[in-house]
Amino acid sequence: MIDRATLESAAALVHSVMPPTPQIAWPLLSARVGAEVWVKHENTTPVGAFKIRGGLVYLDDLKRREPACPGVIAATRGNHGQSVAVAAARNGLKAVIVVPEGNSREKNAAMAAQGAELIEHGHDFQASLEHARGLARERGLHMVPSFHDLLIRGVGTYALEFLSAVPDLDTVYVPIGLGSGICGMIAARDALGLTTDIVGVAAEQAPAYALSYRAGKPVSTNAADTMADGLACRVPVDEAVSRINAGAARVVAVPESGIKAAMRHLFTDTHHVAEGAGAAALAALLQEQNKLKNKKVGVVLTGGNIDIDVYRAVLSEREPEETGP
Repeated sequence: MIDRATLESAAALVHSVMPPTPQIAWPLLSARVGAEVWVKHENTTPVGAFKIRGGLVYLDDLKRREPACPGVIAATRGNHGQSVAVAAARNGLKAVIVVPEGNSREKNAAMAAQGAELIEHGHDFQASLEHARGLARERGLHMVPSFHDLLIRGVGTYALEFLSAVPDLDTVYVPIGLGSGICGMIAARDALGLTTDIVGVAAEQAPAYALSYRAGKPVSTNAADTMADGLACRVPVDEAVSRINAGAARVVAVPESGIKAAMRHLFTDTHHVAEGAGAAALAALLQEQNKLKNKKVGVVLTGGNIDIDVYRAVLSEREPEETGP
């Protein structure tokens, strides 16, 4: 169990590197939804995504536990890798990051700029993960997982900030990649003694966690082909499924069209850039907005790291009927 003191200790470490991110109720977005909508802006961290919090906590613990550790390796679609690269540099460690072939050019460039050795291997995240595990054994590197209790403690600090600042949210929507973000939200909600409903969000094209919630056990898929690369999971983590199924009100799946529309709405209504995974929470809220009329609702904008050509294409797809409130 992750209690309040544990989250506050993690927050002290995180806040020694970066300030708390803002949470803002945007009037245009609230009018569009028909509810009071608060956005937690994790796109404003030093790496443009919430993952940095987990990396800082995990590698601080690793450095103290294994002071002779020669370096770390991780598999990622980008934001976890940036987190590991930044935290490794902070702790004087070498970082090796494995990404799938065809991964985001701009996320790759960011990880390289942060000092990581970048390796492209595999057709998707799962293939990159398996390759990274093999390289960890060959090179004697510490494998940083994408889901771990220390990562949950770290990313749970965004939820501690959000729910402490706006404790009377009826519902909060959280996108699910491998699950650390939503598990951190569940931990913070419980640690603060709140009753906020937490709704997980998956992509229809990568529905592993939605299927797992429905089945009550982990369900893998053969593919995870979504433009929201942060949601592109086809093999869920057993422990994450257990925590989500116990603590979330539901897990919903959103279509690609809904994700893209939410990206456009976030730009027009808040002037913030959201990557696909970062817009998924709003996509789910809009999908369920009839359930939440006149309620107080939160969405987590988990990241804004998207290649400019992809973002330009999403903005240009705007349909004529897609008007403001």
